[in-house]
Amino acid sequence: MAAPSGSGKSSLAARLMAVLPQIRFSVSATTRAPRGDEKDGKAYHFLSTEVFREAIAGGRLLEYEEVYPGRYYGTLRSEVERSSAQHPVLLDVDVVGALNVKELYDDRCLAVFVKAPSVEELEKRLRSRGTDEEAAIRTRLEKAAYEMSFEGRFDRSIVNDDLDTAAAELIDLTRSFLAACSDG
Repeated sequence: MAAPSGSGKSSLAARLMAVLPQIRFSVSATTRAPRGDEKDGKAYHFLSTEVFREAIAGGRLLEYEEVYPGRYYGTLRSEVERSSAQHPVLLDVDVVGALNVKELYDDRCLAVFVKAPSVEELEKRLRSRGTDEEAAIRTRLEKAAYEMSFEGRFDRSIVNDDLDTAAAELIDLTRSFLAACSDG
């Protein structure tokens, strides 16, 4: 699952995993500093830039992206390699990273794009978080415009204008995908 920042993918992921507890969440790695009460290994694997670059060089990342200048995000191979048919893994990743994973796993991966109903709503959500300064919000909005251009390359899109409706749609999509995988 991927989305521009502020689209609600984390809220949707939580709803999905509450209904389908066999799904394991893949904790992403990042070079950004923890926010608020985020804990290493729970919210993210917080790595220094040096350690992140060593993971890239060592092939320990399934995908990674320099999402913002000097700020890396990625998926550790170990997070995905622990998955199985009984315990599939959910990735909450950058849009480009999701497409890289889709390319690697093809039909063994369901790539879902989540979007806010409008750019105005996206901006409202980013501002209501109260975690970013104005420059960061502007950067996120510019990145969102770029990321939305990739929507058509995903298997499915969900508009998160109502969390309950979007969550139900994601749960139905996921159940159908997992059923098809177990049949094949």
